[in-house]
Amino acid sequence: MVRRVLLPLLMVVALLMPRLVAAHDLFPGFLELQATGASTYQVLWKLPLLQGQRLPIAPRFPEDCALQGAPDSRQEATALVYEAELSCRQPLEGRVIRIDGLASAGTEVLLRVRPWQTEALQTLLIQPEQPEAVIPTASEADQQPGVWSYLRLGIEHILLGVDHLLLLLGLVLIVRDGWMLLKTVTAFTLANSITLSVSAIGIVQVPAAPLNAAIALSILFIGTEVVRFMRGQTSFTLRHPWVLACGFGLLHGFGYARGLAELGLPHHELLLALLLFNVGIEIGQDVFVVLVLALERAFRQLQIRWPLWVRRVPAWTIGCAGAYWTIETTVSLIKGGV
Repeated sequence: MVRRVLLPLLMVVALLMPRLVAAHDLFPGFLELQATGASTYQVLWKLPLLQGQRLPIAPRFPEDCALQGAPDSRQEATALVYEAELSCRQPLEGRVIRIDGLASAGTEVLLRVRPWQTEALQTLLIQPEQPEAVIPTASEADQQPGVWSYLRLGIEHILLGVDHLLLLLGLVLIVRDGWMLLKTVTAFTLANSITLSVSAIGIVQVPAAPLNAAIALSILFIGTEVVRFMRGQTSFTLRHPWVLACGFGLLHGFGYARGLAELGLPHHELLLALLLFNVGIEIGQDVFVVLVLALERAFRQLQIRWPLWVRRVPAWTIGCAGAYWTIETTVSLIKGGV
């Protein structure tokens, strides 16, 4: 009976896994416009890649603007990067920049603008539901701290990071009481804050390929611990889950930093942007943990008696996802020769 139920379940998880991986790998686009004259700009456009394929999105400038010559391009791990000179008859301040294709791409674009004769950088977030933004004037750029966009990006980064959420789910499932849960979540938060900060400001850099493999392995490990917990067994990590949370928090903090590195931090607002992104990460984590606990409490209040195979679904989902990602990232690591 159990095998008849679990086999279709594993097949469903396997079919969904590429979509989950795709959601994790998708980073926001990035468009930077730095004025080099009254109506000329240096353009930096980072087009996100989704599983190696470019997204069908592109910036659209006012009709009186034109790129000067062919843009320089290069490919990075998760994006194609274009650099070019843009010349317009009139300054872009107060005018609309649109991102074509954004509504169907399922991502956002971070727009950073430095108007002419000012050092202030304005940061705007262009979203699918409103795929355009008005370029602020120099005076508006001085007044509007657009760096707050990093707070929202931090929240979205954790809530769309399926791997990070599965790890948090596993930690919640193996904790036995409220005090231990507080210690575990606090340890995870402090640990990932440390590595996020030191990595984002360049003190420590971890190569992406082994990092992804290690993160995937951590999810596989927590999946096995959840299974062990449900069987009534014990281990050092089950008795001291905060120690496990601390170690995995250090590891996943580097993963959070990678998402931030894809966007780049404004140097003059480095600490504030980093702080807001980090706070956004913590808000996203706390919201997810509260939702899991609320759901668990609701089931308990309703006195719903789930069959055994249903109670094992979270553990199997975490374990299957961890195994899939471990195999995939390990193969990528070997192919890359790292």
